[in-house]
Formats: sequence, C-alpha cells, structure tokens
Amino acid sequence: MRCDWAQTEPCLSYHDDEWGVPVHDDTLLFEMLTLEGAQAGLSWEIVLKKRDGYRNAFLSFDIEAVSNMTSEDVERLMGDAGIVRNRLKITSTIDNAAAFKRVQAEFGSFDAYLWKFTDGKIVDNLPQTMADLPASTPLSDALSKDLKKRGFRFIGTTICYAFLQATGVVNDHTADCFCRNR
Repeated sequence: MRCDWAQTEPCLSYHDDEWGVPVHDDTLLFEMLTLEGAQAGLSWEIVLKKRDGYRNAFLSFDIEAVSNMTSEDVERLMGDAGIVRNRLKITSTIDNAAAFKRVQAEFGSFDAYLWKFTDGKIVDNLPQTMADLPASTPLSDALSKDLKKRGFRFIGTTICYAFLQATGVVNDHTADCFCRNR
C-alpha cells in the first residue's frame, strides 16, 4: 500500500524513493523549490515528466549559474518544450537562485535555514488518508512569509507545504503507506 496520489510512473518511483525523505543538500532543495513552483496550476505528474528538462534548462540546478542567467536565457527557455514555458515561473527560478544565495550567505546553507523552522525535527502529521492533509499549515505560512520577505517568488503557502512534504521536513505518508515509518 502507498499514498493514493502515487498511481502511475513517474509518481510511483518518486513517491517510493524520494517523497518525504529528509533532504539536506542545497542543490536538491533548490531543485525541489523550483519544481514545486513550476507545479502551480498543473499536476505533479506533468512536472515530474519534465524533471530532466528542468535539470538541463537550469544547469543541473547550479545555484550560482542560474542566478547569473540573463534575459536572453529567459527567451531561450521560453522556447524549451522540456519545461513549463511560463515566463513568470522561469524568471522566478532565476530570482529565487539569487535569493537562495543570500540565504546561504546568512545561514551557512539553505538546509540550515529551512530546518530551523522545525528545530531540525521532522513534523509527523500521522494522516490516516490523503483527505486528512491540509493544503497549508502554520508552518508553511511562516516559511512562505519569510521566503517572500527574502525576495523569493512563486512561493505561496500551498507551494511551501508541498515543498516541506517533498523534502521530508513534513512526513505526510498515510498510515497504510509502506513508506510511513522509513
């Protein structure tokens, strides 16, 4: 048994191998922040199918390189079918890379910044079913507000909650999911 949302590939593999596993690598945190923002208004399956395209388009999520992308890069990416071709989502990724660097400079790493919101502990909501999961929480509200204050974009509370779930800050595997207690 697994969480209901994982029905087909690539969602099955993503659920089984990544979703809810604590992440402490800044490059992967930046990737997940970008992908969660790209998902806004779309299905997660669509974004996962474009994940390799995102890795290619955004230089393997090299934060320094992405922060230095130009308007010419934005125009090139607008023609890249490997990603979601939404100008606001593309430019927010570049802007978020610059904001990400500022957070790293202040806290030593984005990882240290992120996990301070929970004192380094995983928030375990113990949902019985997916219906028990909220779209946002006070934790995602606080993260969203702070990220916006720091210049991040496409980072509302619902996106932040999905990011917290994806990166294992929050464990929302349902009670019957085999990943629940890993």
